[in-house]
Amino acid sequence: MTNPYELAQLAANELRNLSGIDAYDVAVVLGSGWREGASAFGEPTNAIPAASLSGFVAPTVPGHSGQILSLDFAGKKVALVSGRVHLYEGHSADEVVHPVRTLIAAGARTVVLTNAAGGLDPTIGPGNAVVIRDQINFTGTSPMEGPPPPEGYGSRFVDLTDLYSAHLRSAVHGAVADLAEGVYLGLRGPHYETPAEIEMARAMGATLVGMSTVLEAIAARHLGAGVLGFSLVSNYAAGVAGGPLDHAEVLEAGQAAATSLGALLTRVLPVL
Repeated sequence: MTNPYELAQLAANELRNLSGIDAYDVAVVLGSGWREGASAFGEPTNAIPAASLSGFVAPTVPGHSGQILSLDFAGKKVALVSGRVHLYEGHSADEVVHPVRTLIAAGARTVVLTNAAGGLDPTIGPGNAVVIRDQINFTGTSPMEGPPPPEGYGSRFVDLTDLYSAHLRSAVHGAVADLAEGVYLGLRGPHYETPAEIEMARAMGATLVGMSTVLEAIAARHLGAGVLGFSLVSNYAAGVAGGPLDHAEVLEAGQAAATSLGALLTRVLPVL
């Protein structure tokens, strides 16, 4: 069976041929709610169905369209991954991180990961974007599991001390004032967390909780890319404000915040 690194290189070559772009500079993974904001970049030069590339699988979650959009912005070749896949859809860790590995193989040295998250901090309400400072991986898996990476790749024992680049975060804060930072706890899902689980997350130092991002960040760091992360607080996590949770609420929060999310991304990309 083709190893995941060879598969990513194969998909990267296919992407180059279809897009006409020899090398990307930045890859942006658009989580729930962020796709609408990405329209602030203008019309993409092309949109490639992700499932047409080797190793990609079609997403099944509403709000994830399954495309790779290419565009020129601020002197950079940018790839927008519209439609991530998740462990809870029945995919492996390698399948979840395959888009990130592919874009890095296609040249991207900076990876921006976005998501919609439940908020644990009652002072940061729904509709606010938060810079991810660090993460807690509670998915029970890792993209580094399995056989060791082939020759020419870094060790499976990747150092995550500076997982979310302090340099990139500093650049973001220089460009956009008053952005809070938080710690993202990643779980498998797809069910929402119980109030007791949220209390556990809070005790561990988490301020954001969701079902994506953590594996992609590990895979990107292993390949030497700089990683930057943003969460849209789409709702308060279970037990923080009371009331039931619903995925429709997540999509509605993204639509409501689309203009501000788009403005944030257009201010951030030039400084990366």
